[in-house]
Amino acid sequence: MEGGGQLLPGPQHIMTVCEQGGGTAATSPSDPALGVSAMTWIWSARSPNSSPAGDPNPAGDVDMRLAGPLRIVALIVTVALTWIIVSILLGGPGSGFSRIQQLFISPENSVTAEPRARKYKCGLPQPCPEEHLAFRMVSGAANVIGPKICLEDKMLMSSVKDNVGRGLNIALVNGVSGELIEARAFDMWAGDVNDLLKFIRPLHEGTLVFVASYDDPATKMNEETRKLFSDLGSKNVKDLAFRDSWVFVGAKGVQNKSPFEQHVKNSRHTNKYEGWPEALEMEGCIPRRSTAS
Repeated sequence: MEGGGQLLPGPQHIMTVCEQGGGTAATSPSDPALGVSAMTWIWSARSPNSSPAGDPNPAGDVDMRLAGPLRIVALIVTVALTWIIVSILLGGPGSGFSRIQQLFISPENSVTAEPRARKYKCGLPQPCPEEHLAFRMVSGAANVIGPKICLEDKMLMSSVKDNVGRGLNIALVNGVSGELIEARAFDMWAGDVNDLLKFIRPLHEGTLVFVASYDDPATKMNEETRKLFSDLGSKNVKDLAFRDSWVFVGAKGVQNKSPFEQHVKNSRHTNKYEGWPEALEMEGCIPRRSTAS
């Protein structure tokens, strides 16, 4: 048979097999009612896009030409979905772009940013009057977090400065200039109380005394120590006991009790921490002394 076909004899059927366009054609016996031979195409596994060998435009080139546009479409869809998700997560009014833009705009330059509460020296909510010293102090929290004493925006004592310790933390300040004279910590649990007495006995008139407790401020405190602090303006030192919290600002030569003092007793019924009361925080403005000897 012409065209590369093969004639296969059979008892009842004659089948012609030929290769045409990548398929196999089979013809059944002639049907007199149709007047033609019925033909059924059975396609082989070869791809419809496959080209015969030697074809100047193979199907692989077509696939490569389609791959580029498909990648671009996939990229556009991915970017669009990402944009939608980001917009939803950011929420709020306005477009997603405006919400993202706000993340890169500082609060000072943003017209929609809420104004921050201004802080003054030592973090005070308002400035001190003229000829006053701004201060803020915090007692220690249990035996874990050390105390802080700040004056005129300068940290006099803190754990960061590594000059605080268990017991009483005391900073002596010139009442006229506001300059730090000396800062020391005194261990009132296992230390020598005489070290504390030598520190506060020779104070000059007008010297400011800042005191913040940490852990235990009173175990080694004796009557002379209590009287010295009472003369500096303390009204609570006489009741100070084991693991109490205490903050105090006094001065040498004051006539009345100091308005800057806080005290919390150590009580298992009211303690914030196990074995210790809450930490105390105190801030304010201290009038400068007119003279200091």
